[in-house]
Amino acid sequence: MMPAHAEPVVILLADDDPDDLLLTTRALKKNRLVNEIKTVQDGEELMDYLLRRGAYAAPGAAPRPGVILLDLNMPRKDGREALQEIKSDPELRRIPVVVLTTSQAERDIIQSYDLGVNAFITKPVTFEGLANAIKVLGDFWFEIVRLPPVE
Repeated sequence: MMPAHAEPVVILLADDDPDDLLLTTRALKKNRLVNEIKTVQDGEELMDYLLRRGAYAAPGAAPRPGVILLDLNMPRKDGREALQEIKSDPELRRIPVVVLTTSQAERDIIQSYDLGVNAFITKPVTFEGLANAIKVLGDFWFEIVRLPPVE
């Protein structure tokens, strides 16, 4: 979903759980988000994608995301560490980051906002709940909010 005048926005989904990646991708597609969806499976891969290094160094391999959906609990580099790197980098900090995680811990919520997250969503336990959350998320980020231009 996006305004008719807008260009498609790349959604970058960072989550290490293959089932969660599949369900979130299905929920995005169910809500007819015509955006391109890219996925990474841990914080290291996320940073490689964003900084266009390693497997993402080739031109066009890592289009700049308009929004990052970030799980907190990932291997190698967790979402908190990646979020801190993203928000401290002058080239990346304008990319909106939405935490989409199973955590309901108050400390995770507070820490995420302290690190600069734009929104914190606890993953619903059912697919219909997830699809509804994604619909609201899509309506907000692609219909209401004005995103910074993609470089």
